[in-house]
Amino acid sequence: FTQTVTSGIVSAVGRSGLPGMGFQNFIQTDASINPGNSGGALVNLRGELVGVNTASFNLQGSQAGNIGLGFAIPTNLAKNVMQQLLANNGVVRRGTLGIDTQDVDARIARGLGLEQARGAVITRVYPDSSAAAAGLRVGDVILNVDGQRIDDSAALRNYQGLQPVNAKLTLDLRRDGRPLQVTATLREQPRSIEGMALDPRLAGASFAELPESLRREGVSGVLIEAVARGSRAARNGLRKGDVVIGSSSGNFGDLGGFRAGFRQAPPDLVLRILRGRQQGDLLMQ
Repeated sequence: FTQTVTSGIVSAVGRSGLPGMGFQNFIQTDASINPGNSGGALVNLRGELVGVNTASFNLQGSQAGNIGLGFAIPTNLAKNVMQQLLANNGVVRRGTLGIDTQDVDARIARGLGLEQARGAVITRVYPDSSAAAAGLRVGDVILNVDGQRIDDSAALRNYQGLQPVNAKLTLDLRRDGRPLQVTATLREQPRSIEGMALDPRLAGASFAELPESLRREGVSGVLIEAVARGSRAARNGLRKGDVVIGSSSGNFGDLGGFRAGFRQAPPDLVLRILRGRQQGDLLMQ
């Protein structure tokens, strides 16, 4: 059917945590959103655009029908993405604090003197990052950002991913058991980096952030997006599409962390590679 209109109410805003949907800040509605409706307008009674219909949720799959759980991207977010696409030749620039974090479980909460087991505890602050400039430290626990509750590392990553470059964030922390508020300005995430800029043994390979589809499957690391034929990286066995999930240069979860591990070149460079569903180690020579 074409030109169909359904009606309902806005059930909630700021929804996240949907499986398989990347960065999330959805309007939830019980207006029917059925297969084929994605991209349609969510409007109020005055005909004003409120959001862009994106998905419906059903544990039995979208083809099983609508159960009153529909989700739309808010217009302000859609407008921001549109403006970035137009201004940046079709590229959305995302900001980052430049930190690694982990979830606060009950054991960590007790050790840090927190009343609740929630938040994201900083495990690494990368040099020359937004977090370093703001004075964030390993062991700080991020509890709120711009007044929005942060329950775990995924919530923090999601919030960062929805903000533009140069956005100023107000972070509510707990440091050494005491509350602290810090302001940090997000810096742009590098989209890719050439292997030669990291280590001569990686010459000919290009490394990039993992696509969200892999991160949603629980994979962390960096993607090899290209390997030049006959290059040193190719002779070392690297292939386009490999995922580097570990390295003797240090622990990392993303491109920034991978790059930081090469500030001092490791004498022996071994990469742990995920290729399809198989893992293996390659010695870079």
